[in-house]
Amino acid sequence: MSSAELELAYRDCRRIAAEHGRTYFLATRLLEPERRPAVHALYAFARMVDDIVDDSTAATRAEHSAAQLDRIEHELRGRLAHAPGAGGADRILLAVSDTIVRYDIAPEHFWVFLDSMRMDIPGGPQYRDRYPTMDALREYMRGSAAAIGLQLLPVLGTVVPIAEAEPAAAALGEAFQLTNFLRDIAEDLNRGRIYLPADELAAFGVDEELLKHCNDTGRSDPRVRRALAHLIAVNRGIYRRATPGIDLLTPRVRPAIRTAATLYAAILDEIERSDYAVFTRRATVPQHRRLRVAAREFAFTAEVHRT
Repeated sequence: MSSAELELAYRDCRRIAAEHGRTYFLATRLLEPERRPAVHALYAFARMVDDIVDDSTAATRAEHSAAQLDRIEHELRGRLAHAPGAGGADRILLAVSDTIVRYDIAPEHFWVFLDSMRMDIPGGPQYRDRYPTMDALREYMRGSAAAIGLQLLPVLGTVVPIAEAEPAAAALGEAFQLTNFLRDIAEDLNRGRIYLPADELAAFGVDEELLKHCNDTGRSDPRVRRALAHLIAVNRGIYRRATPGIDLLTPRVRPAIRTAATLYAAILDEIERSDYAVFTRRATVPQHRRLRVAAREFAFTAEVHRT
């Protein structure tokens, strides 16, 4: 590949990150410039796959989506093996394969991620749209979320052997993912999916029928509010488990990851502030709060760079 092609590929990834991952993109602005393209590439790859999966909810598209994921895996494996003619012309795959090689990221994290994404495609042998327990949901999140944290770790760098930092990185990915599931209950229901553990919902008297009723009426039943309060507490526990791992990262990247963790956890605050109105609004952190957190970490980063 030419350097011009690679530059265009990374530029495309940056655009995708800026358009679709506002919190994520804001946090990357706190990273050293040389690390940002790799982070954008990893985001763009995950976004591309996620968009393919979201397009598979119509039965007529599921087979096409599954074929697309197979193609992506085949092309990425080919690029990493330096197979002649492998990879096609996809700029995202060009950038992410360069990132994997440049930062020596274990390719297994990408295959685990793709396997979890196949669990979202109707009709496939791995398809699941309900999760009976938190353990079952965590098995899905091992690929959909924890693997993302493990992909990022070599890019960010660590002050300890990378294996020591992996549990916290995986936990932070899981914390982000569960926050998404709590925020996007209505959107997922409209796609025929429930990404919350059925047994923990049932403990509060919540079942699928009640969730659908709340979605149809736009009202959160008291039982649903209690179940969401419980799951938010669980989610915050995962953030607490993950947060000490930030200090295992290279000092200069810590403010960016701390910003991402703070802002993502703040989505839980917004769900509570809305009295759990997850069926009528999508909880977002106000821009003034996002900018305030980022500015505080930016000032800290500047101080670190001066010392």
